[in-house]
Amino acid sequence: MHRILCLLLLCAPLADAQEWRSYAGSPGGRKYSPLKQIGRANVGGLRVAWTFHTGDVSDGKEFPVRSAFETTPLMVDGVLYFTTAFNRLIALDADTGRQKWAFDPKISRTVSRNLFIHRGAAYWTDGRRKRLYYGTLDGDLFAIDANSGEPAADFGVHGKVDLKEGMLIPGGSQSYGMTSPPAIYKNLVICGSIVPDGEPRGPSGDVRAFDALTGKLVWRFHTVPRPGEFGHDTWEGEGWKDRGGANAWSILSVDEERGIVFLPLTSPSTDFWGGDRKGMGLFGDSLVALDASTGKRLWHFQTVHHDVWDYDLPAQPVLVEVKKDGRLIPAVAQVTKTGFTFLFERMKGTPVYDIVEKPVPPSRMPGEQAWPTQPFPLKPPPFARQSMKPGELTDVTGESRAFCAQLIEGAEFGQLFTPASEKPVVLFPGTNGGANWGGASYDPETRTLYVNSHDNGMLVRMVKRPEGSAVPYRTRGPVYGRFWDKNRYPCQKPPWGQLTAIDLDKGEFRWQVTLGAFDELTAKGIPPTGTSNIGGSLVTAGGVLFIGATNDSRFRAFDKDTGRLLWETRLPASAHATPMTYVGKKTKKQFVVIAAGGGNKYNETFSDALVAYWLP
Repeated sequence: MHRILCLLLLCAPLADAQEWRSYAGSPGGRKYSPLKQIGRANVGGLRVAWTFHTGDVSDGKEFPVRSAFETTPLMVDGVLYFTTAFNRLIALDADTGRQKWAFDPKISRTVSRNLFIHRGAAYWTDGRRKRLYYGTLDGDLFAIDANSGEPAADFGVHGKVDLKEGMLIPGGSQSYGMTSPPAIYKNLVICGSIVPDGEPRGPSGDVRAFDALTGKLVWRFHTVPRPGEFGHDTWEGEGWKDRGGANAWSILSVDEERGIVFLPLTSPSTDFWGGDRKGMGLFGDSLVALDASTGKRLWHFQTVHHDVWDYDLPAQPVLVEVKKDGRLIPAVAQVTKTGFTFLFERMKGTPVYDIVEKPVPPSRMPGEQAWPTQPFPLKPPPFARQSMKPGELTDVTGESRAFCAQLIEGAEFGQLFTPASEKPVVLFPGTNGGANWGGASYDPETRTLYVNSHDNGMLVRMVKRPEGSAVPYRTRGPVYGRFWDKNRYPCQKPPWGQLTAIDLDKGEFRWQVTLGAFDELTAKGIPPTGTSNIGGSLVTAGGVLFIGATNDSRFRAFDKDTGRLLWETRLPASAHATPMTYVGKKTKKQFVVIAAGGGNKYNETFSDALVAYWLP
C-alpha cells in the first residue's frame, strides 16, 4: 500500500505537467510548459491534428456587434474545456477534438456591446467534485459540472450567481459582465468584471470572492476606497462616489503558496477626462496584492496616476523569480500598455529595480488637473514605442504616407503622458498598447520574460459634449482614434509589432524581433513590418516559443533563446488568442492548440476555428 501511495505521489506532478489546468498553465500566469516532445529540432514537422468549429461568430451584420474568439482552453483528464465568443462552454475529447457536451448560458445577442468575447473558464476540484467556473457578458457566474456539462445545483440559484447584484447604481448603466476567467484559491472563486468606461458614474469595479460550493459572497475589495479606508484621501471631494471603472477586466494571478491574489486594475471612468475625479485616484491603474482568503490589501503600486489616457493594466501579472545580488527573489512582473515592465517582490511590493517619478506635461483643459509626475522604471527598458517625431512618418507606400500626412496637419506630437487637449495630438502608445491582455510568458529555466507588443499610436483631441452631459468633454479621433491609414497600416515607420525577450536577472533585453507581416507589402519586396497583435505567447522546455496574436493569420514558433523563427503556418483567420499545450491521454502525443477567430477590431475575416497541432 505504501509503495502504491508513493507511486501515485510521483505520478501526480507528471500528470499536472501533461495537462493545462489553469488559464495560463499555472495560477501565476506563466504560460510555460515543461513538455519537450515538440522541440527546436522537430517543430517544423507540426501538422493539423484536428479542427473544431464552434459556429459562434459574428461579423456585425446579423447581430449588433462583431465577435472575438479569444479563448485559451483548459485540459484536464483528457478533456478540453473552452468558451466561445457567444459565451458557450464546450468540452471536447482532447485527442480527437470530438464534442462531449456544450453548455449555453443563452446570453442576449441583441444588446449592443463592445464585442462578443470571452477568454476562458477556471477549473476547481475538491477531489470528489470537478467544476468549471466562468462569468458571462450578461453578468452571471456559472458553476458547471465538468463531467456532465450541467449547472451545479447547490451553487447559487440552480448553478448561477447574479454578479450584478449589489454592483449597479440607481439610474446608471446596467452593463456588467465578465470576459476573463476567475481566479481560484482553495475554495474561493475570485472575480473581476467588465464595466462601461464612457460615463463617470456606473457599476462598481470591486473585486469579489465567492464560495466555490455555495456561491455565497465571502469578501469584496473596494477598488475605489470608501471613507475611512486606505487610499480614500487620494480622491478630492466626492470624486470617489459611485465612480465607474477601476475594475479588473483582465486575468488575476494567485500565489498559492503565499496565499496572495494579484489584481491588474484599470482606469477610473471616464478614461480621458478626470476633471470630476481630481487626485491620484487609487486604486486606478494599480497592481494590488490581496490576502486571497480575506480580500485584505497587502500592498499596491499605482503605475499611472490620475489616468487620462485609458492606460489600463491589461495583462495578467506573472509570478517570476529574479536573481539579484546572489539572491533569488520571488517576484511578480506586470507588463503595461505604456511599454513598461514593473517588477516587485511578491510579499512586500518592494521594486526589484528602481522606479523614479518624473515630471510630465500638465493638462491644458479647463477644469482638468493632470498629476505632475508619473512612475518610470529604470529597468528593464520599454519594449514599445513611447513617442514619435514628424520625421518618422511612414514611407512604406506613397499612398499611406500621403494619407497619414493629411491626418497630422495641425497636430502636435506628444511625449508619453501628454494629456489630450482641444488641439489634435499624436500619442504613443495607443489605447491598445504596447502590451495588451495577452501579457507575457515566463521561462523559469532562464528567468526570461517574453512579451509581444504593437506600436499603434492614437491621434485624438478633446471636444465639448452637449450641455447637461455627465462630463464636459470627450475624445474624438479619425479612424477610431487609431493612428493608422485606411489599410490599418500604422502612420509611423516600422516596426509595427515586436516580440521581446527580457533577461529579468539583468533587466535587459536578450533579443527583440519583428512580429508579423502584411502579405501585400511583403509581395512588393518590403521587409516584414510587424502587425497589430492581440493575444499572448506560450514557452516550453523544448526550447520553443509559440505565438499567434498577429493580424496576418499566422501561427509561429520561435527559438526561445535566440528569437530565430523555426516554424510558421497559415490559419483560417488571425489568432487573437493565447495558445496552450498538453499530452493526449490516449495518444500520448503533445498537442498545441490555438483559437483562430480573426475579426476583433483589426480585420474583416471572421472565423470560429479551434485548431490543434501535433507531430503525426
